[in-house]
Amino acid sequence: MAENGTDCDQRRIGMIKEQHNGNFTDSLSERKRRDREERLNIVLWKQPLITLQYFFLETLINVKEWTIKLWHRRSILVSFLLMLAVLTATYYIEGTHQQYVRYMEKKFFWCAYWVGLGILSSVGLGTGLHTFLLYLGPHIASVTLAAYECNSVNFPEPPYPDQIICPDEETTEGSISLWAIISKVRLEACMWGAGTAIGELPPYFMARAARLSGAEPDDEEYQEFEEMLEHAEAAQDFASRAKLAVQNLVQKVGFFGILACASIPNPLFDLAGITCGHFLVPFWTFFGATLIGKAVIKMHIQKLFVIITFSKHIVEQMVSLIGAIPSIGPSLQKPFQEYLEAQRIKLHHKSDSGVPQGENWLSWMFEKLVIVMVCYFILSIINSMAQSYAKRLQQKMYSEEKTK
Repeated sequence: MAENGTDCDQRRIGMIKEQHNGNFTDSLSERKRRDREERLNIVLWKQPLITLQYFFLETLINVKEWTIKLWHRRSILVSFLLMLAVLTATYYIEGTHQQYVRYMEKKFFWCAYWVGLGILSSVGLGTGLHTFLLYLGPHIASVTLAAYECNSVNFPEPPYPDQIICPDEETTEGSISLWAIISKVRLEACMWGAGTAIGELPPYFMARAARLSGAEPDDEEYQEFEEMLEHAEAAQDFASRAKLAVQNLVQKVGFFGILACASIPNPLFDLAGITCGHFLVPFWTFFGATLIGKAVIKMHIQKLFVIITFSKHIVEQMVSLIGAIPSIGPSLQKPFQEYLEAQRIKLHHKSDSGVPQGENWLSWMFEKLVIVMVCYFILSIINSMAQSYAKRLQQKMYSEEKTK
């Protein structure tokens, strides 16, 4: 009898503990949800003063952390400064090597420009700045139109790529090939793709560090990934099944699974990076497959699509189809024809020929769209850094409550 009573007491205590743990877990998840909503409200158009204050404080913290990291790696920093001093001396000392220095300088900044745009497109600091649509796509389209208008891709340098001027050489109509245009824009396209591959590294390192340390980072994507693994059996909606498919492909197939995910336009690739980090996939397996997929395979697919879309005969057919739209077709067709004609005039004349360059509402709208996107990107950086500082405050408050 005494033993039965003891067993009942133990079961009762166990049930109370389970209920307490369940309530604690529910309250913890509810608190995290409230904290996340509170952080999302810290934006310039809702709380401008607090957002700017948190932004500057987060900037100071980041500068301090970077300074400490540089001090701990001062031997690397000193080596880098010495190499920079040698390159600076080589750059300013006169000699026959200056022509090679100027060439390397131009190529370096050109590649760095596209790599930077690729990183922005992939990371975006929470903004999703699609630099392919804003920069690389229009650049490829411009080179494609110029190649068909000039019947050549031998644009003289300078001023290409700042301004495309048709070469003076005589060419025959239709002599330009698709492969020649692909080769002309291969460098900038591959550099942009390499930048997008570099931008996929933060989710990988975050998930890998969390797995090795056993900590649970306060990252929404990582928490979503953990919840998806816990409720894998009950996944019903299409988005959850797609994420699980990506996770299973990367986990089971390895290098070629990552390569397949990186080689196609895939908005869920961040999940592949988190999956690789969580399951401790070797760095070069992940980054090598991502680099090949994004900088080689995917970029050639996207580049080919843009070149075919802006090929001369396809553009002419598109303009004629626009004119065939009832009622509004002719009014829409005219601006497109004016824009294409302005491009032809600009491509076939030297910059000092004095040909007037008219501006229509299409080019005006595109320029304003680029300005709006860049402004939104800057605002998003400010909001994101302010929310990061708010997260620091919430984590500090939570740690203080645990120690009480």
